[in-house]
Amino acid sequence: MKLIQSSVVSVLFVGTSAFAFDNIKTSGDARFYYYADDTGKGLFNKDTARGQATVGLGLSADIQEGVKANANLTVLSTLGLQGQLISKGWETTNATDDSYWMDTLNISADFGKTNTTVGRMTLDTPLLWTETWSAAYNTFEAAVVKNNDLADTTIIAAYIGGSNGAIENGDPGWVIANMNKKGNTNFSKFHDGAYIGGIINKSLKSLTLQAWYYNVRSYLSDVWVQADYEMNGIILGAQYTGGTNMSGSSKSKTNAYALKLGYAMKDTFSLTASYSQTGHNKSAGGKDLSAKNLSGEGYTKLYTESYWTAIAGSQDMQTINITANAPVADLFDFSIYFVDASDTSKNRLIETTFELAKSYGNLDTTLVYAHRTPKGTLKTSDPAKAVVLASLKYNF
Repeated sequence: MKLIQSSVVSVLFVGTSAFAFDNIKTSGDARFYYYADDTGKGLFNKDTARGQATVGLGLSADIQEGVKANANLTVLSTLGLQGQLISKGWETTNATDDSYWMDTLNISADFGKTNTTVGRMTLDTPLLWTETWSAAYNTFEAAVVKNNDLADTTIIAAYIGGSNGAIENGDPGWVIANMNKKGNTNFSKFHDGAYIGGIINKSLKSLTLQAWYYNVRSYLSDVWVQADYEMNGIILGAQYTGGTNMSGSSKSKTNAYALKLGYAMKDTFSLTASYSQTGHNKSAGGKDLSAKNLSGEGYTKLYTESYWTAIAGSQDMQTINITANAPVADLFDFSIYFVDASDTSKNRLIETTFELAKSYGNLDTTLVYAHRTPKGTLKTSDPAKAVVLASLKYNF
């Protein structure tokens, strides 16, 4: 692996001998995902199963004091399992082609308490973020400035020019767009550009406040505000998002809110219950984006989101979520996620997900089983009643 990493270093920085790179660090991981459902001839029938292996190779290096270069190469392959164990890849419908691309390639510079990053990167904001649950991560071509001059406060300003998220660019896989293409070709323009402004305050140790503004040009204008409180095991949270959809012949409004209550005892258990309601209007040009990630698979950061199904952020959706987590001796971490989501058109999903997770040194293992009861149009569009997911991740 050291030889491979050294080769990547050479390729990424060929022709850069004019710079003196210091503090060069390599990182990476190898992952495998297997998914099966009962929509075909049986739960583990290869005709409805997906699988994929992923290798990520990362590199960071100091160009000069306060200036750093970052890169990450992602490679996906089904390892020849198509037709034997699976019929489709995880992040592609074509199980025969391998895929690769640079999902991170940027320059980051610090000026006092201000950090500026320009290039291809991950993001984490309430309505536009990198989803990390899948075999590959959606990333963005962007410029981001973060400032911490105010005590316990982070101010963020960003411009998003491109992305490879599936929800806006076609969806042959789950998170990444255009995965049937080989090579570094799955990025495209993100609408006419998007501007983001945000502020996060932690003046009180137990309270985190955040407010965000989004202007996706000629498409969507939205705000997101959130407060999270946690002290002596008590967990409280409130979220609201709302704005104007500017695509199409007429403008429309969209909004959503969520509330959370819970209790946690360190190293023993945690239990939370949450409720959310999204607005009744279709978003931007009829697209259903009430509170969803604007790039990726379309999950939401509302507290009520399902473990498996991207549903709580859909328009006109009322959702209840109950989540419990507890370690079982030294064997594994056990979690239960219960979601009941319904709209006024009599579409409904009741989903209970069980997760077993365990780490063995650098190896992370996860086994998931979801029992689903879809009703209304979901019986046709998302009919699986049983889902199994197994994943392995080795960090090096």
